Amino acid sequence: MVDVATFGTFAVAAVASLFMAWSIGAGSSGSTPFAPAVGANAISVMRAGFFVGILGFAGAVMQGANVSEAVGQELIGGVTLSPVAATLGLTIAAILVATGVFAGYPIATAFTVTGAVIGVGLAMGGDPAWAKYQEIAALWVLTPFVGGGIAYSIARLLRIEPVPERYLILAFAAIVGVLVANVEFAVLGPEGSGASIAVAASDALPGSRTVGVIAVTALVAALWALVLAVDLRRDVEAGERHFLLVLGALVAFSAGGSQVGLAIGPLIPLSTDLELPLFALLVGGGFGLLAGSWTGAPRMIKAIAQDYSSLGPRRSIAALIPSFAIAQTAVLYGIPVSFNEIIVSAIIGSGYAASDDGGGVSVRKMGYTVLAWVLSLAIALGVGYAGYTVVDALLF
Repeated sequence: MVDVATFGTFAVAAVASLFMAWSIGAGSSGSTPFAPAVGANAISVMRAGFFVGILGFAGAVMQGANVSEAVGQELIGGVTLSPVAATLGLTIAAILVATGVFAGYPIATAFTVTGAVIGVGLAMGGDPAWAKYQEIAALWVLTPFVGGGIAYSIARLLRIEPVPERYLILAFAAIVGVLVANVEFAVLGPEGSGASIAVAASDALPGSRTVGVIAVTALVAALWALVLAVDLRRDVEAGERHFLLVLGALVAFSAGGSQVGLAIGPLIPLSTDLELPLFALLVGGGFGLLAGSWTGAPRMIKAIAQDYSSLGPRRSIAALIPSFAIAQTAVLYGIPVSFNEIIVSAIIGSGYAASDDGGGVSVRKMGYTVLAWVLSLAIALGVGYAGYTVVDALLF
């Protein structure tokens, strides 16, 4: 039977978690996925905020388990986060992210949450999880180069005059179809795990699973390209805008699957005593993301879409394709990642491909943004450690 004290401490931590989820929804997961589409005038700011909230909620419920478990259980060793530590870490991270939202600068949510959780964990006497830190650091460091590099390459390819643009768009659509066919969804797998469309469909077919996965993947890619081909044949520009909106939706869905873990991950150790299933936490975190997207995201969407680069449909497509791929990689391996870093890096890459002067990318703005990312990690870690040390001395 759960005592009142345990339930009360969990309730306090849950409030901090909802505040964190709102901050994330208003910031990284709510603003970045559709920012390129807004910059390309494919969708309005308010509509982008509305749809990203719904898609983020769906992604949180269907793909949020991996990152949630990593944040709650794999960032620190030797100890389990206490209710006080979880509440303090979430509150510190949420305040930093919310400050970025209202100041107009995209604070890296993954940096703040990771830093805060590690800070309070170390203050509790926990051990650094060096292996996990290496995975996280590798993804964080490689993201600007890989995402920006791929976006630059795609944007340059779309400018090749001898090759008709619609053929290149169809090729990229087929690649996206391959990715979609192999993305894992919780509803497709057995209880406690997920499965991709290709795997789930191949299991229903006779013969080898490997052959089935390849066949289903090829079919999905072909259908994806075929639908877009029909759209492009009617109107090339409209078809590009529709493809861009689909990419934005995929990135928004992926954002929910990744970012919800930053909000509810620290609650996982606490929910064990209450016998509260992870699904319930995912639903609660998803609602927090949705609320943040609907109430606070428009400001950040405008900041990223207009302040960082003057985007058109082609450059926006170039930015969103690698963003979707990197986001799903992070979800698959349970690595907390900043969507601000993913999207902004891709925007820079596609922007520099547009012209020799950088395609309208604000170098000064980007300098401040990178500084904010680095400082958010350091400040969250330091404040988390110091904050828990002080609270522990006062309460215990």
